[in-house]
Amino acid sequence: ARRIHSRPVPPSTGMTGQPRARTDAELLHAADEDSFAELYRRHALGIYTWFRGRADWAAPDLTAETFAQAWISKRRFKDDRDGSALPWLHGIARNVLRESTRRDRVETAARQKLGLPLDLAADDGYDAVDTRLSPRTSLADAVDELPEHEREALELRVVDELPYEEIARRLRLRPAAVRLRVSRALRRLALANPKEEL
Repeated sequence: ARRIHSRPVPPSTGMTGQPRARTDAELLHAADEDSFAELYRRHALGIYTWFRGRADWAAPDLTAETFAQAWISKRRFKDDRDGSALPWLHGIARNVLRESTRRDRVETAARQKLGLPLDLAADDGYDAVDTRLSPRTSLADAVDELPEHEREALELRVVDELPYEEIARRLRLRPAAVRLRVSRALRRLALANPKEEL
């Protein structure tokens, strides 16, 4: 009988001769825009759906932020899930949601302090903010630009609503020093939003 020798199939192709789909890990290690776009097409809907279950109103923005962070940190990806990047993307998504929640708490507390509307979804909400805030910077930008030691003191006082004595204990400062930091932070916010009086 005549022996038939089959040619080995290259690892990059399937039995049909078609190129096999690259794993998520391979797409990330390629580190080019086309490969990352393929990763996005695979997982964007899943990440978006995950966000919709937790922060429906912000799901599109949070999904975009998750993939932006994934692009920035793609070289740090470690393949420990058989080539799948989904657990890694979920980890980034959790961090993005946590940071978004923190920022929202800071901004809400600052809007209360400044007397701005809290319900921006109301018909006049955005108009009121636009009228009362400086057009050059948003409140979030102003908070982010605070020196770290002032922002920390402000968050503990305004967001966490801690008394000055407790903040002083946590930061290992005198209460007078904490009051000064909070006062300076509020003054900086007032300067960034000159239409407001704190």
